[in-house]
Amino acid sequence: MAKINFGGMDENVVTREEFPLKKAQDVLKNEVIAVIGYGVQGPGQSLNLKDNGFNVIVGQRKNSPTWEKAIKDGWTPGKDLFDIEEACEKATIIQYLLSDAGQIAMWPTVKKHLSPGKALYFSHGFGITYSDQTGIIPPKDVDVILIAPKGSGTSLRRLFVAGKGLNSSFAVYQDATGKAKDRVIALGIGVGSGYLFETDFKKEVFSDLTGERGVLMGAIAGIMEAQYNKLRSKGHSPSEAFNETVEELTQSLLPLVGENGMDWMYANTSTTAQRGALDWKNRFRDAVAPVFDELYDSVASGKEAQIVIEANRQPNYREKLESELSELHNSEMWQAGAAVRKLRPENN
Repeated sequence: MAKINFGGMDENVVTREEFPLKKAQDVLKNEVIAVIGYGVQGPGQSLNLKDNGFNVIVGQRKNSPTWEKAIKDGWTPGKDLFDIEEACEKATIIQYLLSDAGQIAMWPTVKKHLSPGKALYFSHGFGITYSDQTGIIPPKDVDVILIAPKGSGTSLRRLFVAGKGLNSSFAVYQDATGKAKDRVIALGIGVGSGYLFETDFKKEVFSDLTGERGVLMGAIAGIMEAQYNKLRSKGHSPSEAFNETVEELTQSLLPLVGENGMDWMYANTSTTAQRGALDWKNRFRDAVAPVFDELYDSVASGKEAQIVIEANRQPNYREKLESELSELHNSEMWQAGAAVRKLRPENN
């Protein structure tokens, strides 16, 4: 493990140079890794592990849409695709990749297969951190570990196939065997991480829930809507409003920011854009800072977890969710976006 300086602060990180794939394979050569759940993270992590030469099986509800998806992806029933309980029984490492609500529902089934020396693996700190609400309390004689890719399972798989990697955090909550750290780092390399940075379960879920509700999804969508609506109210066309709000950001600027940083972007734009961005950046930062204070406090207090858990318990939650998602999909802004995407050169 290396110490890397980020902005004046040393952090523990692991790269594929110091912990190569061969070492990861050696660490896990006698393990059976069961990926439980084939939804958001399951496909990417399991397929990457399989392609990297690990002994991996998938556990999923039989005859479900995701069971059929697993078969289409190359998993074979009775060979490396089993129902959840059978996969848990066969495994020495259980990668618990069901949704947070799914983890709560399936926990009594999974827990009875956590015999001494096994490892319970998460990609989200939710179930453990909010155990008073989820009821997920592992036995003391198993390792409890975490690899959290910083992106979707789809991105993890796409980057892996392209010979790249998606950065991930790692954590050890419980080391019952003395091998938990080696196990988790090997798994992080196995699922295709670019580099691994150290955290703990609580920090992972606090940052993740804040990020999802903030810059990654909630805040960016809200800011986009506010700008789009203002431009439309002033007579700008849907195409102009969408291009100035979303298309230029996602197709031109963000790729450059990802490659070089926002500081580089500021230094390599017109003087007019520079002046305006510098003048308004702090105003936006100061305007939303109280919202982020409220958001982080809501996450840390467990309120956000309670909202999620209670919502998923409602019998008609799926219908309500589909209605909310349809409203977003059918909005003028994102219908304009669909039309703009069709006009991109690669689609013509």
